[in-house]
Amino acid sequence: MIWKRLLPSGKGHGDTTLIAAGAIVEGTITFDGVLEIEGHVEGNVRARSDEHAVVRVLPGGQVRGNVSAPLVVINGTVTGNVQSSDHVELAPHAVINGDVRYNLLEMSRGAQVNGRLLFNGSFPVPAGGVDLLGDEEVGAQGDRE
Repeated sequence: MIWKRLLPSGKGHGDTTLIAAGAIVEGTITFDGVLEIEGHVEGNVRARSDEHAVVRVLPGGQVRGNVSAPLVVINGTVTGNVQSSDHVELAPHAVINGDVRYNLLEMSRGAQVNGRLLFNGSFPVPAGGVDLLGDEEVGAQGDRE
């Protein structure tokens, strides 16, 4: 698990904000630094402009809205889309009901994504897609052309 690697080091990363178990927050949350969610958020969660910002949805934590930050660690439930400009970690109790956009993805056994995994990178893909096991284009229904 990379939890310790994601702890901010040095100055300029902001403080840690905790939404404790039992707390319910309604509305959009915009933050710098580290945001840890053990309670419930009814709204979107997004990092301001801190390239080292981290959002963690801890076990028992729930977000009903979109989550956007450079570093995202999920070990609770998100009903909405997750977007990371850097790294997403889906821990064993993660449940995401929505799409995940990422540059780097770590997914533990037991994590669930009920949506699409979408790579942010600039990997060029032909209109029909690419068969990664060969060099044949793949049609819209997955048929080899």
